[in-house]
Amino acid sequence: MEPQWTPTDVDIEQANVTGFTRFVEERHGLDLPDYRALWQWSVDEPGDFWQAVWDAFDVVSHTDPGPALADASMPGAVWFPGAKLNFAEYVFRERPPDEAAVVHLDEEGHRREIGWAELERRTAALAATLRAHGVGEGDRVVGYLPNIPEAIVALLATASIGAVWAGCGQDYAVPAAIDRLGRLEPRALVTATGYRYAGRRHDRVDEVNRLRAAMPGLALTVVVSDGGTSFETAGQTGAVLDWQDAVSGDADLDPLPVAFDHPLWVVFSSGTTGPPKGLVHGHGGVLLEHLKALSLHLDLRPGDRFLWYTSPSWMMWNFLLSGLLVGCTVVTYDGAPSHPEVDRLWRIAADENVTVLGTSPGYVLACIKAGVVPQDDHDLSALRGVGVTGSTLPASSSSWLAHNAGEHVQVMSISGGTDVVTAFVGAVPTVPVWLGEISVPCLGVAVDAFDETGRPVRGEVGELVVTAPMPSMPVRFWNDPDGSRYRDSYFSVYPGVWRHGDWITITERGTFEMHGRSDSTLNRHGVRMGSADIYQAVETLPEIVESLVLGIERPDGTYRMPLFVVLAEGVTLTDDLKERIRAAVREHASPRHVPDEIIAAPGVPHTRTGKKLEVPLKRILQGADPARAVDRTAIDDPDLLDWYRSQA
Repeated sequence: MEPQWTPTDVDIEQANVTGFTRFVEERHGLDLPDYRALWQWSVDEPGDFWQAVWDAFDVVSHTDPGPALADASMPGAVWFPGAKLNFAEYVFRERPPDEAAVVHLDEEGHRREIGWAELERRTAALAATLRAHGVGEGDRVVGYLPNIPEAIVALLATASIGAVWAGCGQDYAVPAAIDRLGRLEPRALVTATGYRYAGRRHDRVDEVNRLRAAMPGLALTVVVSDGGTSFETAGQTGAVLDWQDAVSGDADLDPLPVAFDHPLWVVFSSGTTGPPKGLVHGHGGVLLEHLKALSLHLDLRPGDRFLWYTSPSWMMWNFLLSGLLVGCTVVTYDGAPSHPEVDRLWRIAADENVTVLGTSPGYVLACIKAGVVPQDDHDLSALRGVGVTGSTLPASSSSWLAHNAGEHVQVMSISGGTDVVTAFVGAVPTVPVWLGEISVPCLGVAVDAFDETGRPVRGEVGELVVTAPMPSMPVRFWNDPDGSRYRDSYFSVYPGVWRHGDWITITERGTFEMHGRSDSTLNRHGVRMGSADIYQAVETLPEIVESLVLGIERPDGTYRMPLFVVLAEGVTLTDDLKERIRAAVREHASPRHVPDEIIAAPGVPHTRTGKKLEVPLKRILQGADPARAVDRTAIDDPDLLDWYRSQA
């Protein structure tokens, strides 16, 4: 089988990772002939590797940073123990003042552009406003916001004063927002009066008032008006400022140097089966990891334009704004990706000369089924790569992207997690892309596949593990004083080794196949299977909008594996369609993957970040009380739970 994409000699010569490899070779007297050799060195010598990242990107500490890796224990690794730095300080170093730092678009076609100097001015002004209201180092500032530039300014201002940021989108109901933001006991809230999605305005003033009532420690609320209902301040806790007033000053940006592990932000797990985990990441770890990922893997640089469709509820929003670290223009879009037309993201990519476009497998599949041909309908000449994450990218979708996104556009499928706010495996511009496979382990990530005994496996499904520390692993969980919840989450199965909870196959050529979450494993007759393999086979059929497969152990020892399918409009689940579904699974996965029964469903519920709700639904079909199996506020369509309960 030939690769679906192969780098040219020019691609390899001009890639950022090539320049970095030469830097390492010269410094250490090494011969690193290809990416694999560089990766192997990066995991064999993690201290030297991350020191090289620090130096190559000219990271500056206000004090002697000390050794790169002072303690390699996992958990408990100690990185650059003497460092004093600030994420926001790095963002604004030596930027061209009049060039665009952020470009923002919305569903209605409005466009805003913010230059580097203006972004810094607003960040400094908001930082001064926060300080004036008593917000300081270690305090929490939270955002209940759409994907708008104000959210980026708020995070940077928070980081600059050593406070801690956390945010979620306004599609979150108040109980779900309180579960996340409220328990941080914030001193300041940045919010909006509403947002628009799929052509409809959603007023959130009442929700904001309820959210504020649950935050008695607030000293300040900053409100971004979207032109809808005005915000009433009577009877509320703390001061209330309009956004324009909060950023109207001309203060100088004065970032506070903080320790390498000083909290930068708290991001949250999905929270579908219990309280969402608050994952605390440090200034230094995020800075180094995102410089590496965005420059060396996505190949971004000053002058590029970076768009990833996301929301402030998802770690990819944090990843997107870190494009500022490498000096590229970040493009934000607030709205539905398919409104008013399915190819909306492609149109934006063309209009804004986007270099790297990030999206989801679901959006790609929607484009395929709508008959969209982006390269014919839009000028995508600036596009170098399409990134895809959020769930497993089917081989058929990868092939479609390769043939329809533009000549020599690299398909960059990546997989990682909110836990480390980056990717474990992904792409690099010097290595071919193989159909249905993720190209490489990411630099500095000692990724492996283990069987249940902790033995590495190749060519078969295993647990995705990381055997050495990464600087962006969480500093801690919020409200986990003894670290027990952190250790139980990642290190209880293989002591001293990070178990992520994904099924993965490492192929003989060193590429990766993803098979979905290991905690929703299909285990038929003792053989472990990934649900993603079934979804890839079924969801290519035009009659199927989406599917969900569950493996259910019964009390009598038998095993049931139903497949639920959401049908396209006007389609009926006939015996003929069922047989074609079975044939597709048999052909593209294996006979063992063929479901016991196929059931038409009204929909598939997801977490707020778009992942199918496999584990809670499995428990519900085993007879668990839905109220105990899942938090209804953490999913996109809670009414669907009642239907699945009826299938138990």
